[in-house]
Amino acid sequence: MFYWFLKFVAIGPVVRLVFRPRATGLENVPARGAAVLASNHLAASDWIFMPLVLKRRVTFLAKAEYFTAPGVKGFLQRIFFGGSGQVPIDRASADAAENALTTGIRILREGKLLGIYPEGTRSPDGRLFRGKTGVARMTLETGCPVVPVAMVPGRTFRVLGKKLTRVDVVIGEPLDFSRYAGLSGDRFVERSITDEIMYEIMLLSGQEYVDLYGAKVKKSMDSTGASAVEVVGKLQPPPHEAADRLPSSLAG
Repeated sequence: MFYWFLKFVAIGPVVRLVFRPRATGLENVPARGAAVLASNHLAASDWIFMPLVLKRRVTFLAKAEYFTAPGVKGFLQRIFFGGSGQVPIDRASADAAENALTTGIRILREGKLLGIYPEGTRSPDGRLFRGKTGVARMTLETGCPVVPVAMVPGRTFRVLGKKLTRVDVVIGEPLDFSRYAGLSGDRFVERSITDEIMYEIMLLSGQEYVDLYGAKVKKSMDSTGASAVEVVGKLQPPPHEAADRLPSSLAG
């Protein structure tokens, strides 16, 4: 109930009034049954816009720190994030990736919509970075479709002196990977599926694609003090002709 209270009473009306988000392709989200909603990740507020434009509830995997903070603030965070459709994942543990996969698969087998960000982190500089293969494992294990989603920034404006950006939610056609049934665990198949998903997100968002993990770029930025552009220039090999905007497995 708290999820719908946030959507229709507490947060939703304010976000709609201020940001006026627009959505295209809503008919591509299944009316019932499980599906993965795989989106690019530009800002911490992305998780608000996708559920806001959909009729069905969306469940996200969130870092466990949101659910374990002490005191009154921690209590309020647990209420908020738990009620808003987020499930805690301990990303610091050695089994973090496996725990996230297990939880995501469980949610999908319950027939729900699972919202995930294949990049695994917010974009360091607004470009689209390499996707992690967990999304492929989930669709192979459950047989559910993957719906590519793009958060597309629009015009900027100011409210009470703060600079805000309008966001459009663009939803692509569902991707069916049933042709790979029974190949879960094959890293080449999972990489190919993930790259196909990222390619569709790239087409929807219009972002430039970087064939590096965003987390790796951020780590290098923190250790060297360099910008994302500088780090990418050092880590990414020179692009091949006409293939500089394609995931590696699709570049030929």
